[in-house]
Amino acid sequence: MILDVVRINTYYGRSHILFDVSLRLQSQEVVALLGRNGAGKTTTFRSIMGLTPPRDGHIFYEGSEISGKPPHLVAKMGIGWVPEDRRVFPSLTVLENLQVAKKQAPKGWDASREWDYEAIFEVFPVLERLASRKAGRLSGGEQQMLSIARTLMGNPKLLLLDEPTEGLAPLVVRSIGGVIMKLKQERVTMLLSEQNAKFSLGISDRVYIVDEGRVVYEGTTTELKQAPGVMKRFLAV
Repeated sequence: MILDVVRINTYYGRSHILFDVSLRLQSQEVVALLGRNGAGKTTTFRSIMGLTPPRDGHIFYEGSEISGKPPHLVAKMGIGWVPEDRRVFPSLTVLENLQVAKKQAPKGWDASREWDYEAIFEVFPVLERLASRKAGRLSGGEQQMLSIARTLMGNPKLLLLDEPTEGLAPLVVRSIGGVIMKLKQERVTMLLSEQNAKFSLGISDRVYIVDEGRVVYEGTTTELKQAPGVMKRFLAV
């Protein structure tokens, strides 16, 4: 078990946002956290990363509790987060964005699977062609790819992808999907939050649905595809 979130309750001030949220993730698994806008997906990620620590409940990473640890220690332990707003450095080139993110792999990491420039450009060939371009001049899809690639340069064992297709055109969404499938083939462990159920069901192994801060469904991708009532009720699909 690489990640075990156990009945966390998270607040923004006095507002109770997450209610007893639990989820699990095995190594090399791709799990989707689905839900409408405002359902609690990003707050779940912020709770895991320590940006908005839960008031109670527990979060375990590789068997060690990380609840309440500061974000930089969570990242150092091997969890990488690709935020919804991408946060590339616009005045730096693509290559410089990758350079500043380069970190030594966490303890116990398989050295043969470390991410370097060669490995990044193999998965993201478009970034190699754009290596000298300022990140602020990239398209939305290119910035999203750079954001994912930059996080991978930190050699995370677990990758959190927050709304990777948000605001992107359908053609670009397919490109992002292709990148994530390549990462899956590279055995990258991923937890992704999405409103786009169709996109997620083509990538993930298992699914959680969160609604109004509560996990309302858990199952395999195949099981959810066979439950149209659940999808219609909670995902409007």
